[in-house]
Amino acid sequence: MISMIKVKVIRTGGCITGFDVSGHSGYSEAGSDIICASVSSAAYMTANTVTDILGLNPVINEKDGSLSLSLRSDEAEKARDILEGFALHIKELAKQYPDYIILERGA
Repeated sequence: MISMIKVKVIRTGGCITGFDVSGHSGYSEAGSDIICASVSSAAYMTANTVTDILGLNPVINEKDGSLSLSLRSDEAEKARDILEGFALHIKELAKQYPDYIILERGA
């Protein structure tokens, strides 16, 4: 079985309203996997910025190595730049490591 990180960027009406990150890259052993660390760092920085800096209240689920964030459409507009930055960062990581990261674009 091939390990991969799956990132789904969720859009509503053209605006990113959330994301789901799950899986493991399998690039290296746990604790020294630079790909997992890069994706995790981007996801947590985005979630922390949305909550602690922008003061928004997304639904966040963290479980078994997965992280999802979901905002209402009106809140998503306030977080547009950070969410677009997250999507761009993941897109570039997926280009660099296509065997380890899959990026899905939601509706």
